[in-house]
Amino acid sequence: MGLLTGKTALIFGVANDHSIAWGIAQAFHREGAALGFSYAGEKLERRVRPLAESLGSDWIEPCDVSKDEEITTVMQKAGERFGAVDILVHSIAFANRDDLAGPYFTVTRQGFLTAMDISVYSFTALARAAAPIMRPNGAMLTMTYIGSQRAVPHYNVMGVAKAALEASVRYLAADFGADEKRIRVNAISAGPIRTLAVAGIAGSRALINEFSKVSLLRRNITIEDVGNAAAYLCSDLAAGVTGEIHYVDAGFNVGFPLGGDDANG
Repeated sequence: MGLLTGKTALIFGVANDHSIAWGIAQAFHREGAALGFSYAGEKLERRVRPLAESLGSDWIEPCDVSKDEEITTVMQKAGERFGAVDILVHSIAFANRDDLAGPYFTVTRQGFLTAMDISVYSFTALARAAAPIMRPNGAMLTMTYIGSQRAVPHYNVMGVAKAALEASVRYLAADFGADEKRIRVNAISAGPIRTLAVAGIAGSRALINEFSKVSLLRRNITIEDVGNAAAYLCSDLAAGVTGEIHYVDAGFNVGFPLGGDDANG
């Protein structure tokens, strides 16, 4: 019996086998969950479908999260196929490359709205559409980053979006916690990982290389680390946890490592 045996999870955001969402999918599969996947566009379908099938899933549906009608359709299909689901995973973020390259104040109005729509509102829209087909005591999970709390070079409008996403987690947790289904809503704030999305941020390679020197565990984070934390947060072991930002960053968020003689005072 795995932590998620008997549960069904819908996963939005797998782009390739380096995606955080893929690490989560693998952990969920290992823990016994039945999985459904969504993708955006034919190019991503060619990557996502074989990955999903490798985990025994044949429910792989398109969904452009910027379109309410597609969100409604994909949730209707999920309800028809699974009857009900237990877990919703949102691992989606986007900002125009130009809005991540220069100083934050140069972000265009349209660039700001795009980042907020895809990276923030899509979670609220998916949560609203998924709620009617979710079983009681289900779990919703999204992905954030410490750039929501600190000014990280070149993260720019995405940092602002992640701050709004974290606020959304708290308000959604309050909404669904008051509902009779008692659905839990949490976020994982992962350390930098070399994913397709991170590759589009200037200086990301240097940031990841430096991270292993300044995190308390003196190592980088893997998609497996995030997947294991997600399995816990979406399992009954975390039945009393909601509205939280759970850091999986080797301790980076709480301080800097001591080294040499400093370790002994």
